[in-house]
Amino acid sequence: MIRAVAFDVGETLVRDDRYWASWADWLDAPRHTVAALVGAVVAQGRDNADALRLIRPDLDVAAEYAAREAAGQGEFLDESDLYPDVRPALTALRERGVRVVIAGNQTARAAELLRALDLPADVIATSGEWGVAKPSAGFFARVVEAARTAPGETLYVGDHPANDVAPALAAGMRTAHLRRGPWGHLWADTAEAAAADWRIDCLDDLVRIVTGEARANHPN
Repeated sequence: MIRAVAFDVGETLVRDDRYWASWADWLDAPRHTVAALVGAVVAQGRDNADALRLIRPDLDVAAEYAAREAAGQGEFLDESDLYPDVRPALTALRERGVRVVIAGNQTARAAELLRALDLPADVIATSGEWGVAKPSAGFFARVVEAARTAPGETLYVGDHPANDVAPALAAGMRTAHLRRGPWGHLWADTAEAAAADWRIDCLDDLVRIVTGEARANHPN
């Protein structure tokens, strides 16, 4: 039985379009160039911030992030950044008594912005607040703590096989790989994605999972 569902953020709940477009504007680079470079580094299994370093090799991403914030051009999220299935899916889960946790590799500022959206979630936290990031085991220990239930009764949902599926399974959690965004699509047919208990194309599928209507790929 799934008693809690925990969600990754980027390209699971939130589209990254605005994020990368804002970096392109800040670096005075064409948006399509940044998007293409993000795709290239993703395909190579590299840190997506390497896309920015390809444009400016001496870039200190943390320092530049702070400069953007100081200039009033920092992180921003609003309703248009959410995928359309987010609110309905989270609401449906909570209506069924499932605890909803949002926890991803984002800044503390991103956590504030997510909370300001008043999402139907019991906990919203980020690696920037916790001081530990995916795929670290410590991050998933914090997820289980936030879920307030056993790891085997907690489902982690994400698009990135290496950062979401593999470490969540190692923590004893159930997993759902979401075929969404560059990572979700590019690596959808890999062995790492296939290791997930469920493979989904939409968050609406989660209701069938928690109600037992969707058979797991690897039943326990």
